[in-house]
Amino acid sequence: MSKSSKKAAAQTRRAKIEQARRAEKARERRNRIITITLSTVLVAGLIGWGGYALNSANEKDEQQAAEARKPVRGEKTWDKLTQNHVQGTVDYPMNPPVGGDHNQAWMTCDGTVYTKPIAEENAVHSLEHGAVWVTYNDKAADADIKTLSDKVSKTPYTLMSPAEDQSGAVMLSAWGRQLTVDKASDPRVEQFFAKYVQGAQTPEPGAACTGGLTAA
Repeated sequence: MSKSSKKAAAQTRRAKIEQARRAEKARERRNRIITITLSTVLVAGLIGWGGYALNSANEKDEQQAAEARKPVRGEKTWDKLTQNHVQGTVDYPMNPPVGGDHNQAWMTCDGTVYTKPIAEENAVHSLEHGAVWVTYNDKAADADIKTLSDKVSKTPYTLMSPAEDQSGAVMLSAWGRQLTVDKASDPRVEQFFAKYVQGAQTPEPGAACTGGLTAA
C-alpha cells in the first residue's frame, strides 16, 4: 500500500472515530436532557400531590373539628358546675349527676365496668377527669348492656354501672353533658364517646382515671 493510501485509510479511521465520539456525546446529551426532564416532571408531580394531600388533610381536620363542635342531638347540658371536694352525700339536681361538688376520691375509670351501683360523689370526680359514665336500668336489654360493657372495657377514661332509679334505659354522662338512648346501636353513643372522652368539656384534662376507688 502506498503512503498516500495509508494516509487516506488513517484519515478515514480518524473520521469514523470522531463521528462515533460525536454520536456518543449526542446520546449522552439526549440522556441528560431526558433525565432532567423526567426528574423535573416527577418533582413537580410530587409537589403537586403533596399539596393536594396537605389540603385534603387540612380539610379533613377542619371537618372533624367542626363535627366535634356540634352538640350531640338530644343531649342536655349544664354550665357553671361547682368543683369542691366535700364529705358525705350531695343532693344533685340531675340523675345521674354530671358535675358539681364531689368526693375527693374518684372511681377508677380506666375502662371499668361495675356490676353494682357506685357512689355518685365518686363518679362525678371521674367525670371531672374527663371520663364518660355509662349507666343503665332494668329497661335496658341484656344484649345492649353486653355491647356497652364491651365498648367501655376497651376505652380508657370510661366507666359503667347500673343505676336503677334513672329515667332512661341507657344514659351517658360527661362533665356538664348527658344523653339518654334506648339502644346501644344508637349512633349517638359513638358520637358521645368520641366527643366527650377527655373532651373539651373536661375541667381537669389528663388527670388520672387509674388508682381510684374500685367499689362503692
